[in-house]
Amino acid sequence: MAIFREPWVLGIIIIVCILLFAAPKLPGMARNLGQSMRILRSEVKEMKNDGKTEAAPAAPAAPASAEQPFEGKIVNNPTQAGAPGEPTGTGTQS
Repeated sequence: MAIFREPWVLGIIIIVCILLFAAPKLPGMARNLGQSMRILRSEVKEMKNDGKTEAAPAAPAAPASAEQPFEGKIVNNPTQAGAPGEPTGTGTQS
């Protein structure tokens, strides 16, 4: 098999196989590669500018108690002693 001794012949065969079998997927792969490159570039730029934007101290943040209240279910803490008939909040019944 003297045909495979030269690398350019093998390269041409690989390129032809890729074009024949993967041709429908090539545009999608190129689009995904471009999006990944853009995301990587923006993340690197953000990492470089990360320390520079916080150089000037901003106004103090609001205390944690100023957060908006949210609705939830109240469950007894299992470490606290409750009334004898009340559930403990552990999922077991006593």
